[in-house]
Amino acid sequence: METTLKRTLQHFFAIVATLISSAVLAQGTAAEDEASRIRDIAEEAYIYGLPIVMNYAVMYSYAVDKTSPQFKAPFNQLHNEARVLTPADTVIVTPNSDTPYSMAWLDLRAEPVVITVPAVDKKRYYSVQLVDGNTFNYGIFGSLTTGHEPGNYLAVGPDWKGEVPKGIKKVFQSTTQFALTIFRTQLSGPQDLEAVKKIQAGYRVQTLSAFLKRPAPPAAPPVAFPKIDKESAKANFFPYLDFALQFAPAGSEEMAIRKKLASIGIGVGNFDQFKEIASKYRLQLGMGVKAGDEKVTSAIANSGERRNGWLFQTASFGNREHFAGNWLLRAALAKAGIYGLDASEALYPMTRTLADGEVLDGSKLNYTLTFAADQLPPARAFWSLTMYDGASQFLVDNPIKRYLINSPMLPGLKRGANGSLTLYIQKDSPGKDEEANWLPAPDGPIYLVLRLYGPRQSALSGEWKNPPLVRIY
Repeated sequence: METTLKRTLQHFFAIVATLISSAVLAQGTAAEDEASRIRDIAEEAYIYGLPIVMNYAVMYSYAVDKTSPQFKAPFNQLHNEARVLTPADTVIVTPNSDTPYSMAWLDLRAEPVVITVPAVDKKRYYSVQLVDGNTFNYGIFGSLTTGHEPGNYLAVGPDWKGEVPKGIKKVFQSTTQFALTIFRTQLSGPQDLEAVKKIQAGYRVQTLSAFLKRPAPPAAPPVAFPKIDKESAKANFFPYLDFALQFAPAGSEEMAIRKKLASIGIGVGNFDQFKEIASKYRLQLGMGVKAGDEKVTSAIANSGERRNGWLFQTASFGNREHFAGNWLLRAALAKAGIYGLDASEALYPMTRTLADGEVLDGSKLNYTLTFAADQLPPARAFWSLTMYDGASQFLVDNPIKRYLINSPMLPGLKRGANGSLTLYIQKDSPGKDEEANWLPAPDGPIYLVLRLYGPRQSALSGEWKNPPLVRIY
């Protein structure tokens, strides 16, 4: 009897031990599963949210923080830059320095905004790009799209359903309540600056009530915009994303990612939930961000077709329908150069390497780029080649203050006997005889971007290929 009881107890305790072990194992598996889920969501959130947070940082610096050296103007006011950009401009990566900018950040919460353009000389390129907080190009007009005639255009918020007044040529609807308007006006050279200023003076941005000379509607409530800079954007990426999403109603293609974000407290007005998750899964969140950034970087390198060492992006910037929920593409394009134009408006071949993949380095080597007489970049408007520091993607300071070479400069450039054009890509002057064709390089990694405004079909199709850079021995 004693032996039987002893065996029974041993069997009972063995069962209990097995149950306890199974429960502990189940708890461990559940915890691991949750940690993995948080990491995966963080990765997706970073890819989805990178352009949104990048855009918020620019908006804060340009339209909110009046102490910022980059501040332009308050919301719904136009700011004209009657100059070309220089290495001192360090908010937007890969800035364009041959189309002086005019900019207006729009607050579309209370009412729409009317954008007015004057008549522009038919030989001059200009464009007005409408880009929202999602970095979607929700509209564009200008010399290549609507022509050179004067006109009034209406930018409206995501929920606006009002009546379009007389005198408005077209309505463009932003997907977010805050949006950016970028005017680009071609500058052919220093002597052309006064003509550009006159055109910029004809640009106007005003609320719809001001345009109609009617009383303004009630103002939208004030917003406590959180301060942001490069370091805080990295350290507090998710809080900034949560803040920005309140002004961005979800589109149908966003429902899946928004649901995942909501499950960790982002974008639904319940950020305390995220704080609790962050305190427990900080490591997983960091791992997700790192993995997401690696995917974005890889996507940039693989976002197009390599032609003679140049990356021609087969996918371009565009509107909501254009991206159709491809968040990785949107993030890659934004990181490569935020606020790019649609491919029909501009094409951006770029390179950091020779045709064989060797990385360009201005501290060690000199290079040439030669266009055959009949193989200059095919653009309906104009083309330009801009030099950037390969590490920062900002313009490169140099003794002759030249940041690019473009087609309006062709009459002053030296041509070969056969009509070819050779450009010298190097840190130091190639000598007085060749200095007209010198594009100064940084003392380190080189990043070159060729812009074709109004690219012809031969460039879009791949029939035309940018020539390779050649190392000078």
